[in-house]
Amino acid sequence: MNLQIRENIVTRFSGHETFTLRYTWLPKAVHHIKSDPELFSREDAMVSLGVGKNMVRSIRHWALAFGVLEDDPNIPNNRGRTLRLSQLGEALFGDDGIDPYLENMSTLWLLHYNLVSKPDSPTTWFYAFNLFPRMEFSSKQLLDELQNLNNETENKKVSSSIIQRDINCFIRTYVPPKKSKNEVIEDTLDCPFVELALLRETTTPNSFCFCRGTHSSLPTEILVFALLDFWDTYNPGINSLKFEDIAYEVGSPGRVFKLSEVALSEHLHKLDTVTKGALRFDSTAGLSQVYRSRDYAPQDALKNLRSSRSK
Repeated sequence: MNLQIRENIVTRFSGHETFTLRYTWLPKAVHHIKSDPELFSREDAMVSLGVGKNMVRSIRHWALAFGVLEDDPNIPNNRGRTLRLSQLGEALFGDDGIDPYLENMSTLWLLHYNLVSKPDSPTTWFYAFNLFPRMEFSSKQLLDELQNLNNETENKKVSSSIIQRDINCFIRTYVPPKKSKNEVIEDTLDCPFVELALLRETTTPNSFCFCRGTHSSLPTEILVFALLDFWDTYNPGINSLKFEDIAYEVGSPGRVFKLSEVALSEHLHKLDTVTKGALRFDSTAGLSQVYRSRDYAPQDALKNLRSSRSK
């Protein structure tokens, strides 16, 4: 499966203009696109968004990469000129959104999953979380892997310097930057996803380690969303999934959220309650599996999250 996925990756190592996401960018993008779907194609977008030209490009890139905006398919020959809210963007940041100002950790977990879980995700993010064989690694080791991937594909080849800038942006997405007197303040701002504590710097310079563990700020409802999306994307048409697949397969909740087996098992034991019987975890007879007894979509998990917050 990994080889087939690797062969189908369309490599993308740019678009963010080296900027990581800022807290206000996704709500701001959604707010403006609702009233002006062609905002990012306009010369005055800098004025509307209150940022420079490169940041306008970066905001557009991240809004599409996180899946909160999408091309409007109803516009002939659109080619990215006209955008609209996606179903996820509406659910999170719309008029009746769950988290219109990006204030909750659960939203960060959901956006993280959406960013890294598919082969058409930004390449460095997808590869590092799903195909990279190391838990601890140096920037150089990740660069070598991505260069090999780039050379294997039929896509346009890019230079190592472009891939390295992408790696730097990936690292700064999850690891707080070191402050320097000479740096511009904007460049030292932490990305929201630093809060997830999924990646840390080691004592060795330019070396990092994924943090597999409990991640107690991850709600079970978000894990259910990820599980269902993983199920429908990678294993459609079957009514059960093995624990090992949920824990370790490409795009799986266990791999994407870097959960320990114990933490994942604790979430899975809550499935029956959280989904009102639609999903059930069973570990009898030495076989641990999740069973799906009826239709239950990822959006249903978000409805449950909304309900749990309103109580």
